[in-house]
Amino acid sequence: MKAAAGIAQHADWRSALDEALASVTPAFGERDAVDLALVFAGPAHAPEYRELLAAVRDALHPRVLAGCSGQGVIGPSTEIENAAGLSLLALSLPGATIKPHYLTQTDVESWSAPSDVQRATGVAPDDAQAWLLLADPFTVDAERLLDVLSSAYPATPLLGGMASGDQSTRGTHLFLDNEVYEQGAVALALSGAIDVRAIVSQGATPIGRTWTITEAEGQFIRTIGGRPALEVLIETVRSLPEEVQERAQRNLLVGLAMDEYKEEFARGDFLIRNLMGAHQESGAIAVSALPWAGQTLQFQMRDATAADEDLRVLLDREKAALGGNGSIAALLCSCNGRGAGLFGAPHHDAETVAEVLGPLPLAGFFCNGEIGPVGAKNFLHGFTASIALLCPKH
Repeated sequence: MKAAAGIAQHADWRSALDEALASVTPAFGERDAVDLALVFAGPAHAPEYRELLAAVRDALHPRVLAGCSGQGVIGPSTEIENAAGLSLLALSLPGATIKPHYLTQTDVESWSAPSDVQRATGVAPDDAQAWLLLADPFTVDAERLLDVLSSAYPATPLLGGMASGDQSTRGTHLFLDNEVYEQGAVALALSGAIDVRAIVSQGATPIGRTWTITEAEGQFIRTIGGRPALEVLIETVRSLPEEVQERAQRNLLVGLAMDEYKEEFARGDFLIRNLMGAHQESGAIAVSALPWAGQTLQFQMRDATAADEDLRVLLDREKAALGGNGSIAALLCSCNGRGAGLFGAPHHDAETVAEVLGPLPLAGFFCNGEIGPVGAKNFLHGFTASIALLCPKH
């Protein structure tokens, strides 16, 4: 298997593509077929997207070409935000199968059973090791899309993000082969000789100990460990060092464990969701999720320091798990709330991946929402870096 990536910033799309291709084409010989090309382009190039895709096809002759617009694009060690950027990743994947599909909201609403999804996509339940998803946030109910795909392909990771673009027009674009779409979703089912490993860094760090929710109703957590939830939250914050208290008070979140059968819980085992408010009289807290009694909870905080720490820990863990069997490439979907706005300097996520995993061919974009699994379940996230590592299957 082979992969190569390139990224460029130019107002002229031809110059940008030429520069990106200069980093990609030397990696492939005459006998190397490009099975998959992923393209991410800034909205400045929107009027020429069709010409851009045609030029990529002429240069690489990929069997499948997919991608989307992004208000920022990501390449090896590089992030181009709010500028005319282009990112390209080409992969030769002998023995792997890639089945592309274009989906609309009408498709999603018409599926009432897993068999409907399987029949529409032509992908059997055991024929997808992972799905890569790119969707328009304004015309597709992403939560329902994830639900129906997850029900049709249980325990199969869904990875990707919601397209972004020119914020003033609320318009995005999706790419599949020769077509440019302004609505819907592009889904790629991967199987065969390819393994896809997920890293979902939700940008938070745990504070305090783990607790058990003892009473919950809807979005409200009423009691934790038999005590009012607000009381436990205040106690957790007050137990922190003073400088950490100041950080936490501005950025408090809740982490909900996704697998209650684990003996020990660690970073990555919790779904991170916002604290929406508190009811002073009853002591209940409201969260942007539906917690249940018996679920394990740990409070969290999010800021640049926490987000950096979280990403590094998860990357280090994945590097150790891979051992000598490294990845050939990565797709990085990073929230548009991260980047220089969060970290104070550009290139953070892309540079961190390179620092920990090495000079990996990488492409991606800044999203309106990130898709990735926590435990065995797939979710739509915010302020997250969702990474799909593509590895040879052993």
